[in-house]
Amino acid sequence: MTTLAQEPPYESHELSDEPWGGPEGYATHDVTNQPPPLAPYDASDDTALLEGVRREGAGWAEDGLRRLGRRAGSAEAQEWGDLANRHEPVLRTHDRYGNRVDEVEYHPSWHHLMRVAVGEGLAGAPWADDRHGAHVARTAGGLVWGHTEAGHGCPTSMTYAAVPALRAQPELAKVYEPLLTSREYEPGLRTPTDKRGLLAGMGMTEKQGGSDVRTNSTTATATAEPGVYTLRGHKWFTSAPMCDVFLVLAQAAGGLSCFLVPRVLPDGTRNTFRIQRLKDKLGNRSNASSEPEFDGTVAWLVGPEGQGVKTIIEMVNCTRLDCVMASATLMRKTLVEAGHHVRHRTAFGARLVDQPLMRNVLADLALESEAATTLTLRLAGAADRAVRGDEGEAAFRRIATAVGKYWVTKRGPAFTAEALECLGGNGYVEESGMPRHYREAPLLSIWEGSGNVNALDVLRALGRSPAAAHALFGELSLARGADARLDTAADRLRAGLAEASETGARRLVELMALTLQASLLVRHAPPAVADAFCATRLGGDWGHAFGTLPDTADLDGILARALPGED
Repeated sequence: MTTLAQEPPYESHELSDEPWGGPEGYATHDVTNQPPPLAPYDASDDTALLEGVRREGAGWAEDGLRRLGRRAGSAEAQEWGDLANRHEPVLRTHDRYGNRVDEVEYHPSWHHLMRVAVGEGLAGAPWADDRHGAHVARTAGGLVWGHTEAGHGCPTSMTYAAVPALRAQPELAKVYEPLLTSREYEPGLRTPTDKRGLLAGMGMTEKQGGSDVRTNSTTATATAEPGVYTLRGHKWFTSAPMCDVFLVLAQAAGGLSCFLVPRVLPDGTRNTFRIQRLKDKLGNRSNASSEPEFDGTVAWLVGPEGQGVKTIIEMVNCTRLDCVMASATLMRKTLVEAGHHVRHRTAFGARLVDQPLMRNVLADLALESEAATTLTLRLAGAADRAVRGDEGEAAFRRIATAVGKYWVTKRGPAFTAEALECLGGNGYVEESGMPRHYREAPLLSIWEGSGNVNALDVLRALGRSPAAAHALFGELSLARGADARLDTAADRLRAGLAEASETGARRLVELMALTLQASLLVRHAPPAVADAFCATRLGGDWGHAFGTLPDTADLDGILARALPGED
């Protein structure tokens, strides 16, 4: 009988350079015709982005933006983005002893991402920065750092947006603004004034109303202490519940009002903020979105009673800009991924990037991406100048941000789907990262008012503020005479305003967005980009999908600008 001890010894392959089993083993093929990893790359290597930053007054930030771009494109940062989405936040309602704690635990990668974002001034820091272009620099930083992942942009966006709303109550702003504008990221629930930096969230929507916040049923009852109330109610969608403070809408005696709700009270005790559950979302998985319940929750009034919407609208304007920014970032990120893949992939005897139809697809995507980036930075420039008292820019910002929010976020899902298709089956697997981007894209059209809400908001702005329409057409006039197709579209837009209706609001706002984007490209982009955009988006020489640019389009010129280093 043969025993195990008599068997030939097993060979170890741990130190062998040969494939498994050696030359005659199980290796059946070599892996060929696959692109190398994209990382490391420079996420700021975007001509349209850098030109826009200089044009909008933040050229002083370029060196820091370049540094951040290299960090965003590093293998380490890209892995943080992947891990933060693979290891999703976990809700802990109670501790081991049964005490209510209502905390959300995040993977360490989330904290790495947040620490960089806050440290680089992508949260509230611009409000404490007197340099012209500070808000532009922040938006540009978001366009670059967003190449890592999108979820952690939510708390930084809300923190940025909370500062101008909080200023409606100077006493509160004096206490909290220095901490909200800090570049220190300090996670964990503690007494706010004992921390080096704070994050802010917001709680507006409720299950019965959604965007119709005036139907909110959460109640606010005044206490004996001036300005202090207790809240009772349930919020339907409150993201980033581990933020330190929240701006919340509730019904007070004087009507719908805005309140500041801290997670931890000044005496160090936990405020009542019962997290009922975390949302199981399509995308944005790294970011916890919750349903908190208030029951005797202590809150401080921000602004007058009954002026809640007016108080918080400035916060909404800021976060809408960030939705445009995040959509433009997704476009650029997925375009870079697609461009990298087709440069290294061969099919039917040639590199994909050298095949005419693929070049058409990429060039069409590049046009859309540049238009989105250019508009984003123009909106950021308007915001920066409006903060400094420019009334014309404030009027332009009022209407153009809603226009951009409607259109750019609408283009995101179709764009990311087309970019994903450039990778074929390789793009359909989770490891590529493209499915995550695709799931993220629809969110940005929904948050801060869906498409209908933003389209109708444009109509309201036109009806209530003649200065808004004047500012929009003043902007368009700067490109008058440069392109006949643009002039025709601007004339059609002016005529359409006289017949504006709710039914046709989307059609009107779409024309506004395309005309505005075209005017910016005609003024600031090379002829190859501006001509192709006007010919297709305004002139009708286009199909119904990306990759249908006319034969006259300068594909080489467009791609050389959009994908630096193409060979």
